[in-house]
Amino acid sequence: MSTLRLEKITKRFGDFYAAREITFEAQEGEFVTLLGPSGCGKTTLLKMIGGFHQPDSGHIWINGKNVNNLPPEKRNTAMCFQSYALFPHLNVAHNICFGLKQKGLPINEQQGRLTQVLNQVGLKDQHLKMPAQLSGGQQQRVALARAMVTRPDVVLFDEPLSNLDAKLRESVRFEIKELQRQYQLTSIYVTHDQAEALTMSDKIVVLNAGSIEQIGPPEEIYYRPANRFVADFIGAANIDTARITPAQQPGYYCVRCKLGEFYVRSPRPPQAEHSYICWRPEDARFVPQPRKGDNHFFLTLRKMAFMGNLTEAWGDNDENSLSVRLQLIKKPQAEIGERVCFQLPEDAIHFLEPVVGGSNEMA
Repeated sequence: MSTLRLEKITKRFGDFYAAREITFEAQEGEFVTLLGPSGCGKTTLLKMIGGFHQPDSGHIWINGKNVNNLPPEKRNTAMCFQSYALFPHLNVAHNICFGLKQKGLPINEQQGRLTQVLNQVGLKDQHLKMPAQLSGGQQQRVALARAMVTRPDVVLFDEPLSNLDAKLRESVRFEIKELQRQYQLTSIYVTHDQAEALTMSDKIVVLNAGSIEQIGPPEEIYYRPANRFVADFIGAANIDTARITPAQQPGYYCVRCKLGEFYVRSPRPPQAEHSYICWRPEDARFVPQPRKGDNHFFLTLRKMAFMGNLTEAWGDNDENSLSVRLQLIKKPQAEIGERVCFQLPEDAIHFLEPVVGGSNEMA
């Protein structure tokens, strides 16, 4: 049985839909990320799970119990806020135990849980410090400890790393994930940061304008996006229209697009003959000389930027005025303005949604 289930949740603010028949679930110990651009409804969903907003329709189930009409304090959820929401006049220990005190737990049990959670988050030597005496990462760990100590059914994270600098964000990201995995915390995590979602999640729910675009594990979301929105929002992608026809070999297709003609292997057949396709910039390989039948294409290099572990490049397909983005492990031995050959593996191209109007939008 799932720890959390949302069933056709809808929430409107006037004419604006923050959620439109949202359905998904989180199994026990699963880390589920709500990912999407600002205004897509992810924080509103989180607040409905926590009981701070009420859905207009639909049901929220926690451990098999409908909690629609329960106030936040009765739902056995815990929230980690974006701003940490620590009490500035209370030290670390009192901040962590605040929820336990509100629940009326005996002092000895509060002390036992406090000692355990301080060891878990590595703050046992900081328990008497005030929040202002802590670093951003330490404050985030206090907020996490305060959530964990109540032993909730579901932990809710509202963009908890957005206030940290890039290096600290990466460190705390792994700390949260390790604690979540170690103690099997069922977690719902809100972010617009794709790197956070891909590195931390067991499952990602991609949201756009109050609706779900795709649900799946990170690898599926990245390598098999359901549509143009997901492909473009999660990482970088080159997107084009194509005419797709089956090849003689099962599971293979002939793809004709502005970039050229390609022989493609795909476990997922196209939804229509004329569909959108995408491929990731890191999939292209520089080849000094093309070989017949190796999915090669030519670009005129327009920009290159050395990034350390890779080289970002942009090129134009002059015949069809198509601009392409590349991420190359090695910088090609070529100059700006030079016409260069690249190659795509046969499994690099992915099929997206059908083209509205069919061949009328085809190149």
